[in-house]
Amino acid sequence: MTRRALTLTTLLLLAVAATGCACACRQAPVAEAAAAPVAPAQVAAPADTTPPPPPPSPEETTLTVVGQSAPPFTVATLGGEPFSLAAHKGKVVLVNWFATWCGPCKAEMPHLKDRVWAAFGGNPDFVMISVAREEDAAKVAPFVAERALPWLIGLDTDRSAYARYAEAYIPRNHVIGRDGTIIFQSEGFEESEFAAMITAIAGALAAR
Repeated sequence: MTRRALTLTTLLLLAVAATGCACACRQAPVAEAAAAPVAPAQVAAPADTTPPPPPPSPEETTLTVVGQSAPPFTVATLGGEPFSLAAHKGKVVLVNWFATWCGPCKAEMPHLKDRVWAAFGGNPDFVMISVAREEDAAKVAPFVAERALPWLIGLDTDRSAYARYAEAYIPRNHVIGRDGTIIFQSEGFEESEFAAMITAIAGALAAR
């Protein structure tokens, strides 16, 4: 083989080697990318199947207890005069909390009229007031007129008076003795409760 042929052969081999090296360099990043770890897929958290807690009972939302001093309050009345509980200390006071939209309140009103007011309304030492919670005179006046309710009607338009006695639930009744302490209270309407309420009122009126 001539020197020229050897030279050409040598140059050809060098060119092939260089080409192979260049290809390996270009492929290296691809190989690294393929080997990189794959991020795990996001898995949705399981749905919360825990049932919500039950609503509080009427008793759990009551803020007063029998034997404590009745929280003082003042409300406007349908007649326009303010009613202050403190002004009636020395008398027996029945405070009835209601609303015109409340079904049990509507059912209770005839019993208040026929069994409580009829028995004690003429006693000068007895005061009875039904306080409408979060309602104004425009809503309450027709309700009272339709039922011909003869006792005092209060307007607790901002719920501030009611909030001293309970967090929720109407109707409610509080009988307050001559010394200003609560001697009877009830939540909701049950006909059977009226016997106990009447007994409490009668006993307080008899006490001096």
